[in-house]
Amino acid sequence: MNKQIELTKMQNDEDKILIAKVIDKIKFVESRNRFESTDFLDLRQQGIVKEILDKRKNDCNVFVGGYEEAERKIVIFYPDNIDKEYVKEKLIEQFLNIISIKLPNELKEKYEHRNYLGGLMKLGIKREKIGDIIVRDDGADIIVKKEIANYISSNIVGLTRFQKSKVSIKEISELIYVPNEKEYIKINIPSMRLDCIVGELARCSRNDANKYLEEERVFVNFKEEMRASKIVNEGDYITIRGKGRFRIDKILGNTKSGRISLQIEK
Repeated sequence: MNKQIELTKMQNDEDKILIAKVIDKIKFVESRNRFESTDFLDLRQQGIVKEILDKRKNDCNVFVGGYEEAERKIVIFYPDNIDKEYVKEKLIEQFLNIISIKLPNELKEKYEHRNYLGGLMKLGIKREKIGDIIVRDDGADIIVKKEIANYISSNIVGLTRFQKSKVSIKEISELIYVPNEKEYIKINIPSMRLDCIVGELARCSRNDANKYLEEERVFVNFKEEMRASKIVNEGDYITIRGKGRFRIDKILGNTKSGRISLQIEK
């Protein structure tokens, strides 16, 4: 597939840069018989990359983020003579590290995701070099690209907010992840149109739901969506900026009044 053709389909400059980098990495791996990886991708970017990989029929890749449920992931590209399971099990640690931060007792439960991310940003680290930040009451595990792990370990304690708290930081090879308990809600809607569902999820009027769409605040399966009439299906993800992320878990059937009852995973 011609790289220029793919780039002309992208309206967003950042997406064009992403696709160009991915195609260049694939070509590099094919010509040099070496491993390559992307920076961390959010869910929308992962969708774009998967679409390109499907079109190119490229199976020599794995999406990894340090643990199975990771939201932000890198893509590792490998030569076609390497087994995929070997890449998953043996090579991830060549690209990723986990920085473990432990807070003293007096600061437990006082730090949130934004505090840790803000501290990393103050070091001049780009967001794409940082994966998921898993916050605990007594600290956090931060998944990062391996090339910046030592820099973080050496410099993050120099930041005022962490220096005062005497944080102990170390690199660890394994992550113990306890997923949050899933929350389910039920909604009743007149149809499976996107504006109807957004209105119920955001608890707003149909007109306000359309404003969310017009303001480019709504994503379906991590792709920006502005069509109010788009039909949403079971299993689809809906993200409303400022309101949260939801998944259509089950279509439960129709109510006596003819409305559609949905079970939503929040």
